Amino acid sequence: MGRGDLTDEQWAVLEPLLPRGARAGRPPVWARRQLIDGIRFRVRTGVPWRDVPAEYGPWSRVYDLFSRWQRNGTWQRIITRLQSLADARGAITWDLSVDSTVCRAHQHAAEARKHGDLQKEPPGGIFKEPGDHGLGRSRGGF
Repeated sequence: MGRGDLTDEQWAVLEPLLPRGARAGRPPVWARRQLIDGIRFRVRTGVPWRDVPAEYGPWSRVYDLFSRWQRNGTWQRIITRLQSLADARGAITWDLSVDSTVCRAHQHAAEARKHGDLQKEPPGGIFKEPGDHGLGRSRGGF
């Protein structure tokens, strides 16, 4: 087990929240725990998918699980359920901090795809950004 991998206690909480796998066909070669630890490694370190260590399984299989669950909303359901469990235990303090700092996008962000609807899959998974949100030129400039 690597330094940042899930502990047995964490896995015991997470495992019941995962979607059930297909029962028919060949048994999986790579355990879900390995693949999820690979996803966590990639997200934690920021390395390219191809640089995920082989101990977590083939990078393509790790990426496939991540993107499939991103598209169908599994990650959102898991985080919502984990937050509700933590809130029920009183482990979350719902304090709100409001900051009026102005965040500007990089100059190249204004040149987004002209036809974003033609992209193979949306970058955020199943959750769509409202149509009135976006970057680009306005009367005030960029």
